[in-house]
Amino acid sequence: MADITASMVKELREKSGAGMMDAKKALTEAGGDIDAAMEELRKKGMAKADKKSSRTAAEGLVAVVTKGTKGAVIEVNAETDFVSRNEEFQAFVEGVAQKALDAGDSVEDLGAADLNGKSVKDSLTGLIATIGENMNLRRCQNLEVSKGAVVPYVHGALKDGLGKIGVLVALESDADEAALQAIGKQVAMHVAAAFPKYLNRDDVDAAEMERERKFLIEQAKAEGKPEEIAEKMVEGRMRKYYEEVCLLEQIFVIDGETKISKVIENAGTEAGSPVELKGFVRFQLGEGIEKEEEDFAAEVAAVAGG
Repeated sequence: MADITASMVKELREKSGAGMMDAKKALTEAGGDIDAAMEELRKKGMAKADKKSSRTAAEGLVAVVTKGTKGAVIEVNAETDFVSRNEEFQAFVEGVAQKALDAGDSVEDLGAADLNGKSVKDSLTGLIATIGENMNLRRCQNLEVSKGAVVPYVHGALKDGLGKIGVLVALESDADEAALQAIGKQVAMHVAAAFPKYLNRDDVDAAEMERERKFLIEQAKAEGKPEEIAEKMVEGRMRKYYEEVCLLEQIFVIDGETKISKVIENAGTEAGSPVELKGFVRFQLGEGIEKEEEDFAAEVAAVAGG
């Protein structure tokens, strides 16, 4: 049997992120072969992760990061809110966010990116085994402008760039960077609060728009309006619909009276150079994930009963 030295255990721990006893056991089983021990740890980590993969992961963190005129936002889920305060988990999310700047909007490409000598996907598998919760790299998205700024904002940040709601706002302009950051931050805060779905009317999904129009026509008819009157009423109600879902037509939450399109126009006037709002991204942690209802009292009783 090969002698397993402390330096070998240390080397394997640094490469794998495994605990001391797990590293020593893997080395012993592999006869001191570090590469074979690494493969064994990887398999065990994947097996543990597979067992947890059926459990709902709707907590975790959203991260935003910017570099020059580019920004990225990602969401990494875990099962409980406690994990979001775990320093190892936070460091992983921060590292993945940096990699997302070059991965585009593909979760698969981001999962394959190198993170400290291992793929993001394998690093996540190891983290699942270490922390003991199901985790999931759910989504990522980039924004970029040819000139100007991509401005980040995190609502309720746990630390810089990490929180529950992450926003990016892309402003294209020759205006001063400080001026763009200032107005971008305000618009990003608005996006976090107002939850727009689209930038403008042209971006609205055609099928969704038609469903809304039909609904409003039927609503007007139900109020006893003749069809020709109902059609005219719908035009006004559709304007209201656009004001709810399109960022540029929403009323600025900070002053309660100015449309975002006018806010951007005014910012350009003040900065001495036109400003164009090219796009935005808003990620809210766990949105769209159906959470399981848990009976905590029953769970405790079950544990107490053995």
